[in-house]
Amino acid sequence: MECAIITTYRCNARCQMCNAWQNPSKPSEEFDPEILNKIPAGMQRLNITGGEPMLRKDIHRIVEILDTKSDRLEISTNGFFHDRIIGIAEDFSDITIRVSVEGLPELNDKLRGIDNGFDHALRTILRLKKMGIKDIGFAMTISGDNCRDLLDIYTMVASMGVEFANAVVHNSFYFFKEDNKIGNISEVEQVMTEFIEALLSSPRGSFKKRMKDWFRAYLNVGLLRHVQGRQRPIPCNAATDTFFVDPWGQVLACNGSPAPMIMGDLKTQSFDEIWNGEQAKKIREMVRTCKQGCWMTGTAVPAMRRNPLGPIKWVLSNKLRVMRGKHIHLDNSQD
Repeated sequence: MECAIITTYRCNARCQMCNAWQNPSKPSEEFDPEILNKIPAGMQRLNITGGEPMLRKDIHRIVEILDTKSDRLEISTNGFFHDRIIGIAEDFSDITIRVSVEGLPELNDKLRGIDNGFDHALRTILRLKKMGIKDIGFAMTISGDNCRDLLDIYTMVASMGVEFANAVVHNSFYFFKEDNKIGNISEVEQVMTEFIEALLSSPRGSFKKRMKDWFRAYLNVGLLRHVQGRQRPIPCNAATDTFFVDPWGQVLACNGSPAPMIMGDLKTQSFDEIWNGEQAKKIREMVRTCKQGCWMTGTAVPAMRRNPLGPIKWVLSNKLRVMRGKHIHLDNSQD
């Protein structure tokens, strides 16, 4: 299984596509890190997110506990508090870090509402790279406001040899938003299609990194389908393959639903009681009939792992098309 820990809804950024900063959790109400000991070991991936997780004064203890639960522990951050991030990386050298940006410097700082935000984000990545932290990179949420910077940001990350995670704007309880929308859909479609083709023609030197870009292309096909209002390419298995923990210690199915789908509470229950309880069964039925159609990394990547044949066939087919100078098929259809 995979899990994401929403450590806080407090945030120092003022992002236009997310209103968490207007709905902060109270430090006094946020979960005690010790409840995270209840999460089972052997998780395939654990993500520490927010809000901005570096605002938690006990973030080091959170990392310390979760580091025992998975071989891949990831922190999603805006990179502003680079000294705190570096301090964690010094103690946990196998940590994965993704630093969020919304474009090149001027646009990033405008959309994220944080002065010198790009400067701090880049400084974080450069310092982690100098330290020798291997799994580092940027993340970008694609919208109608920043799509023009997408290919330039990809050129930057590929030349730096770091990773690049992607999302598109969504509406859900997690973002405290119901009015995110893309008006210039045709422009976004064109840019994302070009980006998908660029990923399939990855210039990275490492074969492993090139292959990751090829499957990232498939992930972006799902993002484009979401922009177009179409169904997910692979069914969702939230509350089966994945779960979330919110700042109050509640176990949720996902972060994409209109309202939280609460399975239980780690403050008062064991993980087994939650996972095998009647409420969890009800939530899994809600997931099965969910029409939200979200496609975010937390649930999309596990779905790809559970159903690898479709992504593999799409990648092989469209990689060959790009090599022959043809345009890609965004669906699984063939010539």
